[in-house]
Amino acid sequence: MTERQKDRPWLMRTYAGHSTAEASNELYRRNLAKGQTGLSVAFDLPTQTGYDPDHILARGEVGRVGVPVSHLGDMRRLFQDIPLEQMNTSMTINATAMWLLALYQVVAEEQGADITKLQGTTQNDIVKEYLSRGTHVFPPGPSLRLTTDMIAYTVSHIPKWNPINICSYHLQEAGATPVQEIAYAMSTAIAVLDAVRDSGQVPAERMGDVVARISFFVNAGVRFVEEMCKMRAFGRIWDKITRERYGIENPKQRRFRYGVQVNSLGLTEAQPENNVQRIVLEMLAVTLSKDARARAVQLPAWNEALGLPRPWDQQWSLRIQQVLAHESDLLEYEDIFEGSHVIEAKVTQLVEDSLKEIDRIQEMGGAMAAVESGYLKSQLVSSHAERRGRIESGQEKIVGVNIFETTEPNPLTADLDTAIQTVDPAVEAKVVEAIGRWRDTRYQPPFNHPRPCKALERLKEAAKGTGNLMEATLECARAGVTTGEWAGALREVFGEFRAPTGVSSAPIAVPVEEGSALAEVRAKVDATARDLGVGKLRFLVGKPGLDGHSNGAEQIAVRARDAGFEVVYQGIRLTPEQIVDAALAEDVHAVGLSILSGSHAQLVPDVLERLRVAGATDIPVIAGGIIPNGDAEDLRAAGVAAVFTPKDFDITGIIGRIVDEIRKANKLDPLEVPA
Repeated sequence: MTERQKDRPWLMRTYAGHSTAEASNELYRRNLAKGQTGLSVAFDLPTQTGYDPDHILARGEVGRVGVPVSHLGDMRRLFQDIPLEQMNTSMTINATAMWLLALYQVVAEEQGADITKLQGTTQNDIVKEYLSRGTHVFPPGPSLRLTTDMIAYTVSHIPKWNPINICSYHLQEAGATPVQEIAYAMSTAIAVLDAVRDSGQVPAERMGDVVARISFFVNAGVRFVEEMCKMRAFGRIWDKITRERYGIENPKQRRFRYGVQVNSLGLTEAQPENNVQRIVLEMLAVTLSKDARARAVQLPAWNEALGLPRPWDQQWSLRIQQVLAHESDLLEYEDIFEGSHVIEAKVTQLVEDSLKEIDRIQEMGGAMAAVESGYLKSQLVSSHAERRGRIESGQEKIVGVNIFETTEPNPLTADLDTAIQTVDPAVEAKVVEAIGRWRDTRYQPPFNHPRPCKALERLKEAAKGTGNLMEATLECARAGVTTGEWAGALREVFGEFRAPTGVSSAPIAVPVEEGSALAEVRAKVDATARDLGVGKLRFLVGKPGLDGHSNGAEQIAVRARDAGFEVVYQGIRLTPEQIVDAALAEDVHAVGLSILSGSHAQLVPDVLERLRVAGATDIPVIAGGIIPNGDAEDLRAAGVAAVFTPKDFDITGIIGRIVDEIRKANKLDPLEVPA
């Protein structure tokens, strides 16, 4: 018997970038030397939301969750000594995707690359930003136009580039069931392909080329049989839609092409060593089945629920992939699930249910209409609330969190300060100083850029018309325009958008049954309102800074509402000043701040100080997010009433604690409510 030739492994990536372009460049070159086969660039939140590092909203966010790229000089430095013509680069960027691709193309040109050979992906999926990730800038219409223009441009000029990576990843993190994940991602793809077809920028005979360059970015959770079936269902539905709706005859162009980051949301702060086996199981969901295997895989690190992983942690995740690809016999076989009636039945069910939901969204007018009406967001908030309810009741088991909680001391986290990487606070000041220097000297030697005003005026003119915006954006890149200037010019023309929060319309997830924990908390809320002589306790939930991961804040807001609070939740991206103004205007009894990006150390004390100056020291401030122990102590010392992190999964208990803090701040006796 002749031995079958092994399949080629998938692309192995590590999602990386932090502090500065210099530090990230060093990290990329080190990862490539370790055998990583593609680059995956993480940008910081100001870059993702179109602000320069010296903007008020960027405070505390610069270089934290990714690398700041403010202009062409930063992009040059980021890829110094990395030949872009030979790279496959994934850039996780959405609202400002066109801008970052323009910078990337100009740097490649400066390196002497043939841009038709550039390979990689810009994420560029704005719908999931409105629903879960929160780095949107412009309203749905103009956002879809930016995406359409990029797709039309790349098909003609950078034919190997994937101009959009439709993202169901974040939908699962926001609570999506497998059916919702498939249906919402496919509805987004339909909206994008319809827009490209209807724009007239791509001739009908080239729609196959457009479809062939659409890729997907998918989440794989720990229920790995269901997740593998989900991938097979995705492939079947994509084949059907592209054939029937767009008439694509070539089966190669209809292939479902996807990359994966396995689920970071399911990683636990409690017993974080268990995250290693979770990551392995999740990776198997997208690699075991040859017919539904991912084209590219990036794995989180075991300690991501604690903070920023170190290079060693990222290396461990890369080695997990390498062991599977090079030591196991996985790549020697055809699809090992072919002919399984169990798998077939599950896939058929997922396809049927997903197509029904896709039809429902089409009846509403498509994905963009379902975003603007709030339908998609409220469905996700509701699914997420149901899942949280199952975890709290113990129906859904998480090892180390709500079952098998006893543990030996963990040597991996014995010294927590060295178990994660921290970003030097001095980085922000350095980057802020550098952007000022760039603005002052960009048209002098050695850069000699043309003055940026003309390029920005041309961009605004193009935005007011209907032409493709990519050429004007490339001109801005070459003129040394900054990220904030490019986005600012488009904000002037397009305006900004605040997405629906889904909180007010989410149904009650945890019933208030007599004798239940929620009923007891509700009694405490009512008693405290009576003691304070008010109709209802009012609770402000706010997200200062640029962190758009709003899932946790939404779940707290929904549960507080169900416990009898009047909840003021204004969504994401607020300055400390706006939060304090709202707290005073609404006369609230407590303020809850949620931050997952690491900017808590600067922004939370700022809110406390502003409340103090306003004479509102009787309003307790509660902080939640990925907050290391040392930082939590500092926040409590600064006057924060309580700090909650992902390990505090009992949301009803958290609401109870908030009531206790309101009583303490108002000098009321503690309530003795039976546990």
